[in-house]
Amino acid sequence: MSIAIEMPKLSDTMTEGTLVRWLKKVGDNVTVGDVLAEVETDKATMEMEAFDEGVLAEIYVQDGNKVDVGQKLALLLGKGEKIDPNEPKPVQANKPSPEKNEDKPGGVPPIESPETKAPVAPNVQQVPESAPTEAGTPGRVKASPLAKKVASELGVDLSTVTGSGPGGRIVREDVVAAGKSSPPAPAKQEVVARPVAPKSPAVVPALEDKKIPLSGMRKTIAARLLESKTTIPHFYLQAEIDAEPLIGLRQLINAAAESAGLGKLTVNDFILKATAVAAARVPLANAAFGGDSIVQFANVQLACAVAVDEGLVTPVIREAQNKSISQISAEIKDLASRARSKKLKPEEYQGGTITVSNLGAYGVEQFYAIINPPQAVIVSVGTIVKKPVLNGAGQVVPGQRMILGVSCDHRVVDGAVGARFLGELKKFLESPTLLLL
Repeated sequence: MSIAIEMPKLSDTMTEGTLVRWLKKVGDNVTVGDVLAEVETDKATMEMEAFDEGVLAEIYVQDGNKVDVGQKLALLLGKGEKIDPNEPKPVQANKPSPEKNEDKPGGVPPIESPETKAPVAPNVQQVPESAPTEAGTPGRVKASPLAKKVASELGVDLSTVTGSGPGGRIVREDVVAAGKSSPPAPAKQEVVARPVAPKSPAVVPALEDKKIPLSGMRKTIAARLLESKTTIPHFYLQAEIDAEPLIGLRQLINAAAESAGLGKLTVNDFILKATAVAAARVPLANAAFGGDSIVQFANVQLACAVAVDEGLVTPVIREAQNKSISQISAEIKDLASRARSKKLKPEEYQGGTITVSNLGAYGVEQFYAIINPPQAVIVSVGTIVKKPVLNGAGQVVPGQRMILGVSCDHRVVDGAVGARFLGELKKFLESPTLLLL
C-alpha cells in the first residue's frame, strides 16, 4: 500500500517549511521512527521522522526547496510493491530557498553586490604609442623609437626618408643621412609644456538596492507583531531601579562560584527570576485574553527573547516560579545556544505566558516592547547606567540605575494591576537577596 509523505506542521505558526536535506535516499528501507529529512520551520531546524514503514520509492521535493504544509514530499511503498506507471505524480510548486537565490523559473533572481559586480570594460584594442606603423598605410611611417627621436632633434620629416631596416623600417642611420643631405630645418619654435591630463578614475559601480526575500521566521514575526499592534490595546508603565544592590550581590555570588568552579550568574538571570516571582504574586499579569474570558495561567511559563540571525526566538522556561536562579541561568543558557543554532524543539519555544526582552547588552537605556500574543505582559529591560543620585540624606552620590518598562494588554491588565506587577518586580530587584529565599 503506497503512502504519501507530506510536509508536517511542526509549529503552531508554521505554514511552509524548507526541506534542508534528505537523510534517506530512493530505495532505502524505512522503519517507524527513522529520521527521513531535516526540515527548517519558521523557528528551528528539525528532524522529520517516519510514521510508517516501507521502501522510499520516490522523492518529489529536492534539497533546499520550500513547500507548504501538507504538500507531498515523497512516496513510501510496502515491501514488494511497485510504482503504478499510470498513477499521475503530484505537481510540485517548489519554492527555492531565499538563501540559495537560484536562477530558476519562479525563483528569486541572484543579487549581485557592488563588491562582486565588476564593470564591463568596452571592447577597445589598445595600441602602444611606440608600436611600429604598418608599412604602406597612407600618412603614417614605420620607424624605430630612436629614429623618431633623432628625427625630432634634426628636424627631419620622416615621411621623406626611405627606410633601410627590415620591411622598410626607418632606423637611426637613415635619419642621420637624410639630415646631412637635407637643407637646414627652420629654427625650432619653443615648445610650451602642457600639463599631462590626469587619468580618468576607474569607474566605480553605483551602489545598488538589495532585495532580501523574507525567511519563514521573518514572515511569522511580521504577521504576529502586526496582529499585536493592531488588535491589542497596549499601555505602558516604567520604573527606575536602583541596581546597586543587585550588582553587589551578583559580584559576591560570582566570586564564590568561580572559586568553587561553578557557572556565573548574569544580571538577566536575576531579572528572569524576579519576573517569575512577580508574575506568580500578581496572577493577572500572567494571563491572556480568551475572547469571552480571561485565561489566568496556573504556572509561569517564562519566555525570554533571544536574537538570532534571522530575527527573534522566545524559548520558554517551564514553571519558572518554582526554579532557583542557578536553574534558570543554566536553562536559559542552553535554550539560547540551541536557539541560535536552530535546534529548538517546538515545545521549547511555544506556550509562553509572559516574556522578558533585554536590550541592555546593546547599550539601550529604555524602550517598550511589543506584546507577544496571546500573552498580556512583556517586560523590557535597559542597560545599567552610572549616574549621580540623591541618597536618603539628600546627598548627591554616585549610583547605578536601570529602567524597566512593562507593556500591558488593557483587555486583561488594568493600570493598577500593571503597577502592582511592576512594583513587585522593582522590590525584588532592589532587594535581590529575597530571590535567594
